[in-house]
Amino acid sequence: MRVILASASPRRRELLEMLRVPQLEIVPALGEELPHPGLAPAELVCALSRAKAEEVAGRCAGPGDLVLGADTVVALDGAVLGKPRDPEDACRMLRALSGRAHRVYTGVTAIRDGRCLSCAEETAVHFRELDDGEIRRYVATGEPLDKAGAYGAQGLASLFVERLEGDFFNVMGLPLCALGRLLRELGVTLL
Repeated sequence: MRVILASASPRRRELLEMLRVPQLEIVPALGEELPHPGLAPAELVCALSRAKAEEVAGRCAGPGDLVLGADTVVALDGAVLGKPRDPEDACRMLRALSGRAHRVYTGVTAIRDGRCLSCAEETAVHFRELDDGEIRRYVATGEPLDKAGAYGAQGLASLFVERLEGDFFNVMGLPLCALGRLLRELGVTLL
């Protein structure tokens, strides 16, 4: 069985490799992420992860193949923070997150032999107070520019995270426990 990850995220790839997923292939979805106004963050990430998985499954999955799609957003006071448009947008997001708790949502969709299952995971992340100088220095590293909410908890921004409530791997972009449950429902075991 091939496992096809419908994502170009190096973090998601690393997590699946950590789990020793056999026959892992990376086939990023080609479609543009379309806005879904009115959806709650958990619903949004499920819709986006499903769209990615369905697009890749339709393009290159064969019998028995497993296709995984995922999408992550950061939400502050119910407002979704996606990837920053530019360094100034990243600074704005990090200033808003400074000294506050926010939520990270990741939707995961698994498709195998016509069955499609999706779920969303939510993790609360508490940031310490950040000063403008460290925000600018962090943004200057380039690390936050391709990440939802303008930070990577597994990288330099780990210096900002006081605590998490929920799945740490969710904050990295792939909630592994939830993924394991989806795979089990599809008859796939990793252990």
